Amino acid sequence: MLISNKQQEANRKNAQHSTGPTTPAGKEAIRFNALTYGLRTRASILPDENAADYSQLWDELEADWQPQTRTERCYLETMVTSQWLLRRVAESEQKIYLYIAFGEPQFKMLAYAAKLRAQLERSFRTAIEDMKRSQQERQARQPQPAKPAPAPAHKPAAPQAPPPDYVMSGDTQAHPIFCSTPTPDTR
Repeated sequence: MLISNKQQEANRKNAQHSTGPTTPAGKEAIRFNALTYGLRTRASILPDENAADYSQLWDELEADWQPQTRTERCYLETMVTSQWLLRRVAESEQKIYLYIAFGEPQFKMLAYAAKLRAQLERSFRTAIEDMKRSQQERQARQPQPAKPAPAPAHKPAAPQAPPPDYVMSGDTQAHPIFCSTPTPDTR
């Protein structure tokens, strides 16, 4: 969309009047405007955060879920970012209690942190559900390996005789015939 030279000149003049807050209260109110929260921030790791902790979280969740497709990697990214930002929100809540005086400003910041926490937790749970569904669909699309036919039961070559009702023990001394003292044959 093109604008006229007259409109462009008016925009330049108006921009000179909007130079941002000048009072300490105004500057205090907008101090966090440049910090973008959410899943699609320009930088997930702030300068005072440890990049190794972020990488470890990524590696652990990747090992748990083992994404195979681009979509599954996007779900993994959402899970990692949600957890990382939840950690940041928890630290922010602690700072709110420590550095903002008790009263209305503290309550507003805590309410905002609670709302953000709920959004991030919902995002994490949704990403897990989406990941599970994606993995189930991917596994259903893959051809299942053919199960080998069951081996025929082994059939004996000849029918077996039924077991005898009485089996003599291997030790002849325990047999009743051999328990009595032998008598000489007198015939």
